Amino acid sequence: MVLGSIQKTLYEVLSVSEDATYGEIRAAYKSAALNTHPDKGHTTLESSVPSSELQEFLSMQRAWEILRHPASRADYDKQLQSSRQNIEIIASEIEIGDMIVESTADTVELLYPCRCGDYFSITSCELGDMGILVSGDGEVEQQASDSSSASVVLGCGSCSLKVQLIINETL
Repeated sequence: MVLGSIQKTLYEVLSVSEDATYGEIRAAYKSAALNTHPDKGHTTLESSVPSSELQEFLSMQRAWEILRHPASRADYDKQLQSSRQNIEIIASEIEIGDMIVESTADTVELLYPCRCGDYFSITSCELGDMGILVSGDGEVEQQASDSSSASVVLGCGSCSLKVQLIINETL
């Protein structure tokens, strides 16, 4: 079972919360089944049931089949959680020139403000580990010879937002 970021969750299909009890899921299923069942209009599946209505009914049926059993629901919940953790939504792309430079005697820290009030940050040591040398004023002095540009995804210190730092050598 593959979970997509655009696709509705099984909980959304049944219009219940993810912490819904079995009774709440069962009641939502029964209500949805009464409202969306193809026999409601006394038609056959092959005849005049629009495909969108049939898809809605089949999605609701699939949701019930998985969420009604504790073991399959637990498996689904694990997959749902995993899919949410693997999604990296990049808010924007930034360059080193967009960042605030804070220098100390032995390191340079590059900061970019996040909309939550905290910062995205990376240090010259972290960049050095990637083969990128940064001067005290935040200019790229040298980077690995295999490319003229590189990028790294930075996470905010407080929220889940991420930005992609594009690093172009200024030589």
